[in-house]
Amino acid sequence: MQGNNQTDCIWCVVPVYNNRATVKDVVAGCCSVLRNVVVVDDGSTDADLRALLSDAKVVVLRHDKNLGKGRAILTAAEYITSRGGTWMITIDGDGQHKPEDIKNFLPLLIDKDPAIIIGSRNFDTDNVPGKSRFGRRFANFWLRVETGMYVDDCQSGFRAYPLQYLNQMKFRGAHYDFEAEALARAAWAGLALRTVLISVYYPAPQKRVSSFRPFLDNLRLSHTHAMLVGRRLLPFPHKRLVSVRKDNKLTLLRHPGKFIKMLLKENVTPGGLASAAAGGVFLGALPLLFAHTLVILYVSNRLRLNKVVAVNAQHICMPPFVPALCIEVGYFLRWGHWLSDISFATVFRQFSDRLLEWFLGSLIVAPIASVLVGGAVYLIASVFRKSTAVKRNA
Repeated sequence: MQGNNQTDCIWCVVPVYNNRATVKDVVAGCCSVLRNVVVVDDGSTDADLRALLSDAKVVVLRHDKNLGKGRAILTAAEYITSRGGTWMITIDGDGQHKPEDIKNFLPLLIDKDPAIIIGSRNFDTDNVPGKSRFGRRFANFWLRVETGMYVDDCQSGFRAYPLQYLNQMKFRGAHYDFEAEALARAAWAGLALRTVLISVYYPAPQKRVSSFRPFLDNLRLSHTHAMLVGRRLLPFPHKRLVSVRKDNKLTLLRHPGKFIKMLLKENVTPGGLASAAAGGVFLGALPLLFAHTLVILYVSNRLRLNKVVAVNAQHICMPPFVPALCIEVGYFLRWGHWLSDISFATVFRQFSDRLLEWFLGSLIVAPIASVLVGGAVYLIASVFRKSTAVKRNA
């Protein structure tokens, strides 16, 4: 394609690891849309990509060994920046995405909005694996917890990154976990997360080739999400790359009615309500003596959960039943039998022992209770939402 002034600063990047059968067609499609295309060979062993793509007008960068998709993307970002590029569109080399969908991104890039643009895959097609549908919902949920933002397909690797901001961020992930970390850190930095609709192709299961390693890569993703949630809970501000105007909610305290309405309307999707209830129950089961409400309010505020639901959900764990259950479970874990002598001496004179057992038992009781309550709230909220929608349409 002959470039023009508007798109010459936009580069396409194809990270490749053992995609010999599909990469040539993907690269040709990218070249038909954009002038500047970079292929990053992340240690492929199935082909010499420089030789395979010798007739294409593309730059081929190579890692001598497989360093991971995230590292391949960052290698391309460094190269493109050194050549004056400002936007980088990444597309997988496995043929899952259609290069012509790059055109869907261009109007948003020309506007130069400080945002990461994510291609939202249309799953209304054949051969979509069940694990892909689940992974999409799973990733969307964790991004919502980590940033308070909802993106309908944050697992998609077909994206546009603004290099001015990407190059200022620090990342720990180097494989598939990079893409989850990049969205969270971008949101914390003040960038918007926008989506465009794209098509997707999944071959029949027997013809499918993927470099995703279920155990190792899911372990990396779990570690990354745990790290991001932990960072979100810390009271220290994130480094802002884009200024974001925030409404001062403290002014609402002068208007109690508006303040209460704001709290009641906070994250009221079925998933949001379920997360708040699960969080309230989980923290309510822990031995946070005389501090449950304060801790729940703090965590709910940091994770943007519905504070009203979270605080009220903790009442399920009020004494005596749940603490006693936790102590019994913890006692069994310590001694191999149940605590049968419940008296003033065994509870109050041996309070330090009971507190330890409460903590140990809560590590089992709290997750189970939070899943049960969260699931129940999700079902109730979903049914209520559907019945409300039916009444409105009637």
